[in-house]
Formats: sequence, structure tokens, C-alpha cells
Amino acid sequence: MKKFKMPTAYTLLFMIIVVIAALTWVVPGGHYDTKVDEATETEIPVSGTYQELPGDEQTPQGLWEVLNAPINGFFDAKDIALFVLVIGGFLGVVMKTGAIDAGISRVIKKLKGREQWLIPILMTLFAIGGSTYGMAEETIAFYPILIPVLIAAGYDALTAVSIIALGAGVGVLGSTVNPFATGIASGFAGISIGEGMGIRLVILVVTLIIAIVFVMRYAKRVKDNPSKSLIADMKEENEKHFLKETATEMEFTGRHKAVLSVFGLTFVIMILGVIPWAWKFNITIFEDFANALSNIPVIGSLLGGMIPLGDWWFGELTMLFLTSSIIIAFIFRMGEENFTSTFINGARDLLGVAIIIGISRGITVVMDAGGMTATVLHWGEGMLDNMGSVLFTNLSFLFYLPLSFLVPSTSGLATLSMPIMAPLADFADVGRHLMITAYQSASGIINLLTPTSAVIMGALAIARIPYSRYLKHVWKLVLLLTIIVMVIMSAATIMS
Repeated sequence: MKKFKMPTAYTLLFMIIVVIAALTWVVPGGHYDTKVDEATETEIPVSGTYQELPGDEQTPQGLWEVLNAPINGFFDAKDIALFVLVIGGFLGVVMKTGAIDAGISRVIKKLKGREQWLIPILMTLFAIGGSTYGMAEETIAFYPILIPVLIAAGYDALTAVSIIALGAGVGVLGSTVNPFATGIASGFAGISIGEGMGIRLVILVVTLIIAIVFVMRYAKRVKDNPSKSLIADMKEENEKHFLKETATEMEFTGRHKAVLSVFGLTFVIMILGVIPWAWKFNITIFEDFANALSNIPVIGSLLGGMIPLGDWWFGELTMLFLTSSIIIAFIFRMGEENFTSTFINGARDLLGVAIIIGISRGITVVMDAGGMTATVLHWGEGMLDNMGSVLFTNLSFLFYLPLSFLVPSTSGLATLSMPIMAPLADFADVGRHLMITAYQSASGIINLLTPTSAVIMGALAIARIPYSRYLKHVWKLVLLLTIIVMVIMSAATIMS
């Protein structure tokens, strides 16, 4: 008998399209009156205005619509999909320079003999990577470097895995401008990436501190008494395996420093670009600066019609990362052919993410065309009648936990759920940014321990750690982080 194998995310999402299309023959279509939210300029449904469509206006979806759904979904999400591909190219160029690897190697070398300080420093660096650009697969390169260093210093391989996996994982959990989580979800919720950044920053800082304390306590226990290690029975075998190879010390050149400076500056500009300075905070400095430049004779014409920071969206952000890729390639003297092939290869690595976005968006296309979206919202509105906003926020977060396991792709989960959850939040008088926080926090928590994560399972394979030992190590931390996130989100809901 053949062992059951879970289908890929692509197949699962297409199957959902088929199921939704079938449901449009059963679930009646309807519509809401809409209004434009002045703050976000987003069209939102008006509570209490739902009407079921007459029989002759019902539009059940057939085979033609099913086959067209991923294509139309891709057209709908083309700005987000292109953004993802350019981000892939940007990361490919940065990784090709070796600047990030060299920077981490430099930190390890500087702290030789004071390895305990590697824990907070490296976890913070990995968390920044996770929070800003969804650092995950990129961490795999650091395990062979860090594991021998920590074992030689008297720790164990599980300590090294915890530093990297939990550091980057908590960063993704507390994503601030992560384009693959926050960015895509914000796009489908129809709000700026900058909305809700305050609460996400609080979650990032608090959960990172808890994770650092957790790892440092375990590391100290192992160093003081190696028999307390969860992999103590593998100590001799691991020392023989890992210590025969010394971690390679990479040279940290001036070009590496310049590349990392551009890399960091790109994300700083991204953050400045998406925070709604003018319309939300009445800070017009960027508008004034853009106007002043455009009014300079000749120079203003040469610069063109610049959009000030604070009014940026996917088009401007895509341009930013493309421009930064070119600057980094110039700094590292890549050459035109090397740069273009590296950029294309990096974009190719994320082509699957772009396709998932299109297929996921196809689900919404079928629901909208069949009138189901309004009907589902109407049912949700009915359930929210006696539900307070705090309860709704927490139930949304809990709802996303199992959903994150079933749909491990953060981009796929965002495009699948946000078109429904964001309008539901309007009915519950909950800010749409809180739905984004609920989604990305739940997804981040699940990805700390799910066996469906290629990153976690790959890291454990490199470190030679059984999954059951890792699970025993992290489950209490994951439970604590879940409670902490719910408390912070509850407080944010009350204060909003």
C-alpha cells in the first residue's frame, strides 16, 4: 500500500478553487453597499446592507472560470508578484557578494572566548533579518559555521540551532516590513505596510527578549553540566563529527561593509516610504523636500515626478529594491553579465512564491465572481453581533494557528485569507492592521516548530538532532510566545 503524501501548496490551493467553485452552486450570491474609508482610501462593505442577489443574477462558477481563476488571480496581484520577484533578485545579489556570511563570521571571530555573547548578538541580527525580509532559507548556510564554534566552547548543537532558528523565527513572528508576510497581507487588506508597525515592533522586541533569555538559560545549563543537554547522549559523537571541521573564517572587506550599508539603508528607506507621515501624523517634511527638489530649475525636470516617502506602495518599493541591487552590483564590481544572471537566478528562486500568490488570489476571484464573498461576510457579520473586538482579535489569531499548519506558505495564506478577514475586522470594529498582526504572528509561531518547515527540518538534519528532541526543547517557549502575543494584541485592540 502506497504511503500517503501531502500534495504541494500549488495543488492544495487549486483544489480549494475547485471546491469554492462547486460551493457557488449551493451558496447564494449576494452583495453589500460599499463606502470609501477616507483614512486608507479603501472600499469597504457597509454593515447591515447585505442583500441576496435575485435568481436570474446568480453566477455559479463553471469549469471555464475554474481554469481561468489562477490567471485572473495573477493579473489581480501582478504588482505584489513582481515585487516578490524583484526582492528575490535583490537577495540573490546580496547573498552572491558573501557580505552577510562574512559579517556573521566577523562577529563570531571577534567574540572568541566570550561565546555567551554570541547568543543575544546573533539572535538579534537574525531577528532583524526575519523581521525585515523574512530571513529563513538563508539561515541554512550559518549552521555549519556556528555549530563547531559553540560545541568547542562547551555548548551543544541544539544551542546553535536555537540561536539561528529561534532568532530568525521570532523575527518573522514579529515582522515589521517583511515583504512576504506584512507586505503581501497589507496589499490584500488594502492598507499601508506602515499601519500597525508599532504593535508589531512591540511583539518583536518582547518575544525576542523572551527567546534570548530562554536560549541563554539552556546554554548556561549545558555548559555548567553537559549531562543536562537534551542531546547529551550524542555529545561524543557530535564532537567527533563537528570538531574535525573548523569553521571557515571569511575575510570581511571594505566592499562587504559597503554592501551591508546599502542593504540596511534599503530597508530603512522602505520603512520610511510606507509609514503614512503626512495623512496620519501630519508630518510633511518628505512632501516639502520632494516639492523643493522638483521646483529647482533643470534638476527638477531631470529628477522627474518623485513620489514622497510616506506615499510609497508596491511600485515604488519594487523600484527601490531594483535600484539597490544595481548599486550593490556596482560596489562589488560584478559586471553586467554576472549581475543579470545572479539577479534572474534570485528571482527564479521566488518564482514559486509569485505563482502561489496568483493561485491563491484565484480563490478570491472565484468567490467574488460567484457572489460568495459577500455571503460569507454576511454570515461572519451575524456571528460577530455579540462578540467583542478583543474576543474577535484573539479568535482570529487562534484561527490562524491551524490554518498556518495547513498552508505553510506565508504569502499563500495572506492571499487566501486576508480578502475575507480584513472586511470582517471592519464589522467587528477592529483595525485591519490587527488582522495582519494576527495572521503573521500565528504563522510565525507555527513555523518555529512545524515539521512541514523545510528550514527547521533542514537545520535539524545538519545539526544531527532528532525532531522529537527539538520539539521537547521548544514547546514551552512556543506556548509562552502564544500567550504573550495574545496579551499584546488584546491590549492593542482595547487601545485602538
